[in-house]
Amino acid sequence: MTEEQAATPEQQGSQWYDSEAGPLVRPYAMTGGRTEPGPSGARFDLIALVTLATGAPETGADTALGPEHLALVELCRAETQSVAELAADTDLPVGVVRVLLGDLLELGCVTVSRPVPPAHLPDERILREVIDGLRAL
Repeated sequence: MTEEQAATPEQQGSQWYDSEAGPLVRPYAMTGGRTEPGPSGARFDLIALVTLATGAPETGADTALGPEHLALVELCRAETQSVAELAADTDLPVGVVRVLLGDLLELGCVTVSRPVPPAHLPDERILREVIDGLRAL
């Protein structure tokens, strides 16, 4: 056995191994080097809501999805989550989560609803007048 073969993982590739966390995977490896969500042109705002679609794989199903994709699916299975929540819960960078969500969106596993822009929200004054009018009835 050569000296290189006898080395522990910490000694062989110390930059790729963390004694507490185990082997490290760089974010670009999870996305295949991609930085954009995909050809669909989807934009995932931090507050965009991600919901599990009916086409999502069941828990434990044999799929071609990676472990990070499956982690996102499982988080969305419990309840609708924002992109920011998914990134925090998976401990992945937001850019990586956006790319992975783009993959899931293309596969029909999730649906994304974008928040309503403030310009399209009704004016508070109008809502108060409606409430006052209903109370007057």
